[in-house]
Amino acid sequence: MKPIYKPKGAAAEYGDYAVNIYTGCPHRCYYCFAPKVLHRDREVFHSCVWPRNDIVLELRKQLRQEVITGQTIHLCFTCDPYPTGYDTTATREVIKALKEYGNHVQILTKGDGSRDFDLLDGEDWYGVTVTCGPKDFAKNEPCARNPFDRLVDLQCAKREGIKTWVSFEPVLNAEVILAVIREHYDLFDKVKIGKLNYYPSNINWAQFGQKAETLCKERGLDYYIKDSLRAEMDKP
Repeated sequence: MKPIYKPKGAAAEYGDYAVNIYTGCPHRCYYCFAPKVLHRDREVFHSCVWPRNDIVLELRKQLRQEVITGQTIHLCFTCDPYPTGYDTTATREVIKALKEYGNHVQILTKGDGSRDFDLLDGEDWYGVTVTCGPKDFAKNEPCARNPFDRLVDLQCAKREGIKTWVSFEPVLNAEVILAVIREHYDLFDKVKIGKLNYYPSNINWAQFGQKAETLCKERGLDYYIKDSLRAEMDKP
């Protein structure tokens, strides 16, 4: 499979092009969809994390042969570009290759990507996922970076002139997410908001979506409501 591909379905709401760098992810988020999508055992997916075979070599080959340039490429969907506790040199090399061919990156992580801020510019996006608060992330995302530290990374990226964004998906704690938007909106250049799918939740999605959208409008945020949440908001 070629490294750069066009996402389909709900993933297409995040970007037109993407690269998945690693074979797995160690963050062990209970809601992770990747093992099912990849048809992999969940424990193997979370414990066997390494760069895909020849990922950088194959990426450069595709960029050269298909003349892929001027695109914003999402990192990543079925893994995290900065798996906590692992060497992320492959991510750095992927970013270098994409940039050398005139592309930009849209990073989304629950890890720490600050080591690569020197590679990014004002046309790149550095984003973090926030689903809940520091008090309950340990049970939901036990091996990921603390959500507070993720927001600090956004602050640092913004200071470096990098565009910043947050994926509030899946929302696990509605009140926490609303508070983050209300209190930290100045850290984000855009946000995307989506509901928890395939797992039970006591969140009133229509009510939450309406409150979140109102807050985004009040704060002047560039925002996007994912289709599944918008469908809940539009129900009579």
